[in-house]
Amino acid sequence: MIKEITHVVAYLFMALGVFFSLTSVLGILRFPDVYTRIHAGTKALTGGALFVLTGGAILAPSWQASAKFALIIVFFLITNPLSSHAVARACYRHGIKPELIYKDEYRQKLSDKKG
Repeated sequence: MIKEITHVVAYLFMALGVFFSLTSVLGILRFPDVYTRIHAGTKALTGGALFVLTGGAILAPSWQASAKFALIIVFFLITNPLSSHAVARACYRHGIKPELIYKDEYRQKLSDKKG
């Protein structure tokens, strides 16, 4: 009985992860500029990967395998936001303009540092 419940919970986590991953793909395909695409790729894909990995950790045959899943989750949580920030910053510094922007606070900070 407990084994069946564990499998159902793990599969629900994995299904939720697949849903987040699909919404990430839709966001990447549909959003207008690189900044919103990076946002969709980072937020939704991180959530999708975390849910799928959590489901895998629940189904893991030993605690050592679950610990490996936990380390991969921590790696995702650390590296994915940092890498997307670096890509967005490089795009901004190379002059790629966002589609719609109302107030550009970063440009003011850059001009204050130069002057």
